[in-house]
Amino acid sequence: MKKEDIEKCLTDYKSGRMSLADAMDKIENSNCANMGFANVDLNREARQGFPEVIFAEGKTAEQVTEIMATLVERSEKNVMASRVSADKAAVVQRKIKNAIYDSESRILYVKRDTSPVDEAHRIAVLTAGTSDIPVAAEAALTAELMGNAVDRVYDVGVAGIHRLFAHEKEIMAANVLIVVAGMEGALASVVGGLTAHPVIAVPTSVGYGASFHGLSALLAMLNSCAAGVAVMNIDNGFGAGVLASKINKLR
Repeated sequence: MKKEDIEKCLTDYKSGRMSLADAMDKIENSNCANMGFANVDLNREARQGFPEVIFAEGKTAEQVTEIMATLVERSEKNVMASRVSADKAAVVQRKIKNAIYDSESRILYVKRDTSPVDEAHRIAVLTAGTSDIPVAAEAALTAELMGNAVDRVYDVGVAGIHRLFAHEKEIMAANVLIVVAGMEGALASVVGGLTAHPVIAVPTSVGYGASFHGLSALLAMLNSCAAGVAVMNIDNGFGAGVLASKINKLR
């Protein structure tokens, strides 16, 4: 419940337009919506600046639909669900007509926020290879939906490091950088050594053999000797996008 809503509720009670029981019930039930299968946090936006994000993996299409419809009704911000399959997205879109599905990032979203974006403070999302793009796309679109200007720089890994230097301008201009890499995860250290700005490294499960589904990249990034590199969990593009957005908006 927003501050102005609480003020109206208390004013209505004070003036006699609302009973004490109704006022208490309205305030108590404003923080969450209990659906039985989910207890939706309606106060997340007031606390953190963005509504609760739905993790669709493991949920049915009907559950995702009901949660998203509730969030759309109760918020004026962008609403999003992550890790949504194409089949689930199609079911949700039949009820929520303005929902948009991005198959690359597997994000389903409703965009309503028209606030101006700060073009001077940008986030750059880089990938080591083309196979890392789905995780990078999740990070990039998450950051965009949270109100950030985002540049995408794909397939600039250390196997052809001259490709990275061709994008020096975007790298140096970025306020925060997200580096997504599988295999040995070396790109995060290289980028961390080039810029004075925060680098968020995201290991991916791309690789084979001794890459151990992203564990090698994770350990390499954690052991980076480049200062100022933070590391997310394997394939956690969403978490990287959120963290980059929070850092980017600090003034």
